[in-house]
Amino acid sequence: MTKKANPSSTGGWREFGDDTNAAAFERAVEELPPNQQNIRIQATRAGRKGKTVTVITGFQAKPETLEKLLKQLKTQCGTGGTLKDREIEIQGEHKQKLLEILVKLGYKAKISGG
Repeated sequence: MTKKANPSSTGGWREFGDDTNAAAFERAVEELPPNQQNIRIQATRAGRKGKTVTVITGFQAKPETLEKLLKQLKTQCGTGGTLKDREIEIQGEHKQKLLEILVKLGYKAKISGG
């Protein structure tokens, strides 16, 4: 067993190498085809200072795929949005429009919540 010095400022020791290869610690994401994904669309204001956003959850895709989808959805809704923890957030209430777009793209999508 070889121990290497930890490059952190704590001066501690770390067994089995260092943590400079962060990609090795990330969990692999299985990319499923759109027709096998169960997508939920929900409008919410929680934690957003009263602003309504439409949250799309349930994706099982790589971040690159989600970034492309996010750009397409933002363009078609004419608004801003972001990607957080494999969830897409679109500014404003666009549940019905997003449902139509995702169904056309082949996703199994449903509107959830009130």
